[in-house]
Amino acid sequence: MGNEFVKENPELIARLRDPATCRDAFGEVIRLYGEPLYWQIRRMVESHEDADDLLQNTFMKAWSSIESFRGDAKLSTWLYKIAINESITFLARERKRLNLSLDDEESHLVNLIESDTFIDGDELALKLRKAIATLPEKQRLVFNMRYYEDMKYEDMSQVLGTSVGALKASYHLAAKKIEQYFADND
Repeated sequence: MGNEFVKENPELIARLRDPATCRDAFGEVIRLYGEPLYWQIRRMVESHEDADDLLQNTFMKAWSSIESFRGDAKLSTWLYKIAINESITFLARERKRLNLSLDDEESHLVNLIESDTFIDGDELALKLRKAIATLPEKQRLVFNMRYYEDMKYEDMSQVLGTSVGALKASYHLAAKKIEQYFADND
């Protein structure tokens, strides 16, 4: 399901920096990172169509600012940061558009999960998605990155601009809430 975090490729980054090879290199970036980024976004917004649109926006934003990518951060970190910011902006816009409170957003996401025909999942996977949807946005992000992407806390720290300690605490709280959700919905 595109859960793997792509390894850094110094040769690809060099090609991205060279105007003569940048366009081809960016095509490779899309091929390499498209699926993992899609699933990162998809787990936040829960709708295939919205995730698809946000993935396109992520790559358009990355392309339009590729010359500002200096390699201080990993390419994957930079792309994930763009994708997550796009997702968070989208969720805030949707909350406003649908006039939802943060609590209402939870039930809205659960409804999206229940009506989702794009993903076939067993009952347990569906229950986990619903449990994750009940988490606050930041905990949902951290849980998804750690559980599905197996992302290191150090990488998450770079993407989210949060300390490793705070991320570990956030993941622990998320796991406890999910555990409680399963206990309450048995």
